[in-house]
Amino acid sequence: MFIEKDITQIEERGSDIRTVEEQVGYFVNGFPFLQLSKAATVGDGIIRLTEDEISQLISEFDKSASDGEVSLLKFVPASGAATRMFKSLFGFLQENKRDKSVDEFFAKLKEFAFYDDLKASLLSDGFQIESADEQTIVSYFLTTKGLGYGELPKGLLKFHNYPERSRTPLEEHLVEGAKYANAGSNVQIHFTVSPEHRDKFEKLVVEVLPSYQSQFGVRYIVSFSEQKSATDTIAVNLDNSPFREKDGSILFRPAGHGALLENLGQLDADIIFIKNIDNVVPDRIKGDTIQYKKALAGVVLKSQKRIFGYINKLQEGSDAALLQELDGFFRNELCVIPPAGFESWEDEKKKAYFIQKLDRPLRACGMVKNQGEPGGGPFWAENADGSSSLQIVESAQVDVDNASQNEIFKNSTHFNPVDLVCAVKNYKGELFDLKKFRDPLTGFITAKSKDGKDLKAQELPGLWNGSMADWNTLFVEVPLITFNPVKTVNDLLREQHQ
Repeated sequence: MFIEKDITQIEERGSDIRTVEEQVGYFVNGFPFLQLSKAATVGDGIIRLTEDEISQLISEFDKSASDGEVSLLKFVPASGAATRMFKSLFGFLQENKRDKSVDEFFAKLKEFAFYDDLKASLLSDGFQIESADEQTIVSYFLTTKGLGYGELPKGLLKFHNYPERSRTPLEEHLVEGAKYANAGSNVQIHFTVSPEHRDKFEKLVVEVLPSYQSQFGVRYIVSFSEQKSATDTIAVNLDNSPFREKDGSILFRPAGHGALLENLGQLDADIIFIKNIDNVVPDRIKGDTIQYKKALAGVVLKSQKRIFGYINKLQEGSDAALLQELDGFFRNELCVIPPAGFESWEDEKKKAYFIQKLDRPLRACGMVKNQGEPGGGPFWAENADGSSSLQIVESAQVDVDNASQNEIFKNSTHFNPVDLVCAVKNYKGELFDLKKFRDPLTGFITAKSKDGKDLKAQELPGLWNGSMADWNTLFVEVPLITFNPVKTVNDLLREQHQ
C-alpha cells in the first residue's frame, strides 16, 4: 500500500507508518458505536448546584487562586475560519442569491460592531456606505479589497460595541480571563490558531494588552500554538486505498478538534478552563459566565481533594470499610459503575481497580438544557473494561438504527456547549500523559471531495468526547445564558450580543 516515498513523507510530517496504517484500518473496519446505558439527567449524573453551594464553591476557588495555591490557564480553540458565518452573504456576492438573512444584514447594518470599519474601508476608495450598492458593500466586507472578513478566523472579527472601542472575541476572552482565570494577578491564556493567521493574532495581542492590563490590574501571559501536522489523518479513496494528490503524494487532512489533545497536553497548569472562541458576550451579561466558571472550578478542586485523599489512604493500606466507602464514592459521586461481578472480586483486586480509576485527569463539564442546538449530550455509557461512566456523546457515535439506543439518545435533556474545567495533574503534582486516557475507537469518518474526486476523511476522537473518554467526569448544570455562540453573522444582532 505504501512505497518508500510515502514512508518518507509520513516521517517528515512527524508521524509514523504504524499510526497511518492504524488509520487505514479504521476506514476498512469502521468505528464501533458507543453503547449508551441511559441519558444523564439532573440527580442521575448531572449535578444541580444550590445558591449556597455556588457561593461556597466560588469562595473556596477564589481563596485558592488568590493565595497562589493553584495555577490557572484558559485554553481557547481559535483556529476555526469564519467562512461558514457568511454562507448567505457569499451566495449573494457570488451568485446573487438572496434570502431573509441577507435582507436582515442590510436592514440592520449599522447595529454591527464592524460597521464603522466597513464604512471607513469603503470611504477610502471613494464609496459612501449609505449610497453604495449592496454588492459593493458585501465585496468590501468579505474580500481583501476591504475588511476581508470572509477569510479571517472568528477570533479576529469585531463582535461587540463598547463606547471606547469595538471588541473581538479574542479581547472578550482576555476580559473573561481577568475575571476567573486570575491567579495572584497573573492571567494565562492559550489560543490554538492556524499558521496563516498567527501573526494577526499576535499583532492584535500586542496592540490591546497594555490597555486591558491597566484596566484590570493584571499581568497577561498569552501564548499560541498550532495544530500539529503530525496529527493530520490520511484521506482514502472509496476503496480505502490512499488518496493521492496530482504529484503522487498522499493527501493528509486536519483531524478535527481531537488533534488539539497534543496542544492541551503540553500546557502546565493545575486548572485549565476550556471554552470555544465564539461563545462570548458583552460585559453587561458576563456575570453568570464568570460565576459558573468559578463554581465549576470549585467542583473540580473539591473533588480532586477527595480523590487525592483516597489515593493516599489506599497506598497506606485498605480495609473492607474503606473499600465499601470508595464503592459508594465511585457510584454516587464520580458516577462510575464497576464491571459486572465486581462485588466478588478479592480486596486486593478492588484496591488496584480503585487506584487506577482515581489516578486519572478530572473534568467538570457545564451542561445546559437542550434547546435543539447541535452538540454532544451527557450520557452514561459502557466502557471497554465493562464499567459504565459519564461520557459526552455525539450523534455520530450512536447507532440510531437500534431502537433502544435511539430512544436513550432522544431522552437526553441537556448538551455540552464546550464548557469544561480540567485538572490535568496527578496527586504528585505531575502532568498526566493525556494520550493515555483517550479512546482511539471513538473517531469519525466523513465523506469529502477534492479536485472533483470523492474521498473519505477521518477525524480523531473529539477533544471533549473520545479524547477525554477515560477521564473522571462530573456533569454540572449551568444556565443557558452561558451559551451564546455565533454561528452566522446575524447572530451578532441577537440581544445577547448587542
